[in-house]
Amino acid sequence: MSEQCTPLGGIRVIDFTQVMLGPCATQMLGDFGADVIKIERPGTGDLSRNFFGEPSEEAMNNAVFASLNRNKRSVTIDTKSEEGRQQVLDLVRTADVVTDNFRAGVMDRLGFGYEALSKINPRIICASGTGYGPTGPYAHKGGQDVLAQAMSGVMEKTQDPSIPMSIYPTTLCDYSAGMHLVQGILAALLMREKTGRGQQVGVSLYDSMIAMQMQEAAQWSKHSEVLNWAAMPLTGVFDTTDGAIVVVGAFKVNPLQDICAALEIGDLSPEYPTLDVQRANKPFLQQTFRDQILTKPSAHWLERLEAQDLLCAPVRSLGEALEDEQTEINGMLWQIDHPVLGKMAVIGSPVHLSEVPMQVHRLPPRLGEHTDEVLQDLATRLRTEAAE
Repeated sequence: MSEQCTPLGGIRVIDFTQVMLGPCATQMLGDFGADVIKIERPGTGDLSRNFFGEPSEEAMNNAVFASLNRNKRSVTIDTKSEEGRQQVLDLVRTADVVTDNFRAGVMDRLGFGYEALSKINPRIICASGTGYGPTGPYAHKGGQDVLAQAMSGVMEKTQDPSIPMSIYPTTLCDYSAGMHLVQGILAALLMREKTGRGQQVGVSLYDSMIAMQMQEAAQWSKHSEVLNWAAMPLTGVFDTTDGAIVVVGAFKVNPLQDICAALEIGDLSPEYPTLDVQRANKPFLQQTFRDQILTKPSAHWLERLEAQDLLCAPVRSLGEALEDEQTEINGMLWQIDHPVLGKMAVIGSPVHLSEVPMQVHRLPPRLGEHTDEVLQDLATRLRTEAAE
């Protein structure tokens, strides 16, 4: 399928992003067919290239970098030099979107802020992902996933007060903000079709985590009550003889009665009939479930719980999830053959379009791999424009 037949075919993105928030966003734009030109520092590149010790060809093309940078072209430019600065400005003249995830004000100091770029290309869309937003008391603080978890109230909530607060073990904030950045860019592109002009798009780790708690925030704002879905009295993670399962005791008329039936214990619902009573007696109820579930394997309990139409699932490792038939059927693993890493699987697109199959059309680039190609094409474009 030609590039023009993809959703973003013909859209050019100048990508200054690195690590996670921005690259997961621009990778999705690339999956949708955009020409994503990744601007990297000569010699070092994206910080993700340097996660694993001393620089080497293999280290700088590591699996983490590869997971976030398919369908992009890498160009090395020294943006602090006059020549490099001019190369960026010339690229912007041919582009639709410029993305970054620096601290607030960095792009302006580099001379690549929206006000400057819109003067040379009024249709340009400048999309930024920051830690806390472009203004305010935290605007110039360093933003990072774990910090956003802490500052937004996400980290403070645990399943039970006896459980220590901890860091969520995957990049929850970066990915959420990255997807919000994609949404903002797509909205700005649609708006440009109506107005002919670009605009600024801004997202932050902080805002994305606040937004993720919309239900909890409404409950707190209206009733000054903490809503914690993980702390519900009939919901929990329970060890079995060969693993663990999760049970969600909700969305039923009498979930406690059904749980008791599934676990082959006496019906506790007459003694603990309401949610408030169940909350007050959560330690006893949870311990009762825990003691019983620990006596048999996961498969036994999952079969009985599902027979009662209760929501439940085994607790699995990532490796087990990746090997699941459902993962394969959903097309969530894409096989690539990288010139440095060799054959490996990367996570595919979670967005499935019936008319446009998402696919890898460019392997994760080596540092500066496309510099000559992109700059030669740029020179040709500029000569053509000058002749016209």
